[in-house]
Amino acid sequence: MARAVSERVVLTYDDYLHLPNDGKRYEILEGEIFVSPSPVTKHQIISANLLAILHQHVRQHKLGMVLSAPTDVVLSYTNVVQPDLLFVSNARKNIITDKNIQGAPDLIVEILSETSAEQDRTTKKQIYARHGVKEYWIIDPDRETVEVYKLEPKRRVFQHVATYQSDETLRSALFPQLEITLAELWG
Repeated sequence: MARAVSERVVLTYDDYLHLPNDGKRYEILEGEIFVSPSPVTKHQIISANLLAILHQHVRQHKLGMVLSAPTDVVLSYTNVVQPDLLFVSNARKNIITDKNIQGAPDLIVEILSETSAEQDRTTKKQIYARHGVKEYWIIDPDRETVEVYKLEPKRRVFQHVATYQSDETLRSALFPQLEITLAELWG
């Protein structure tokens, strides 16, 4: 008796373009669709606060562009993400198009939620490293921490740089003149 073999459907950027505009957050990770509900208020407060801090610093020092969700980042035909925040340096500004970001931003920031935490810490982290994101920050609103990871370019994996807590001061190799007191983020 023959067994039925189920083939996995691999979704692409073309499929992504046909998804409904219904207020949900759609992403394609390794060809699979992931849907998240709108973020909670605390998530949005942290996102807005960090966006304001980064935007002011990047603009003042003419370093590049900071964008927030929803912004499509097309890392590959089967990996389309909408990170909470991203930074593209002037050296890489050619990846910014009218429709989306075509390639790896220098920095991606994900703010954890109940529905996204596992993917942010595992699948997305691996995808971001593989595609050359230089730095990845994971913000945990409940624990009030920011984990900073830096790309090891030859192996295409992230190395943990530091975990900042509560009201400590975050520093990043991407922004050597910037110090962010975490208390500013928590609102």
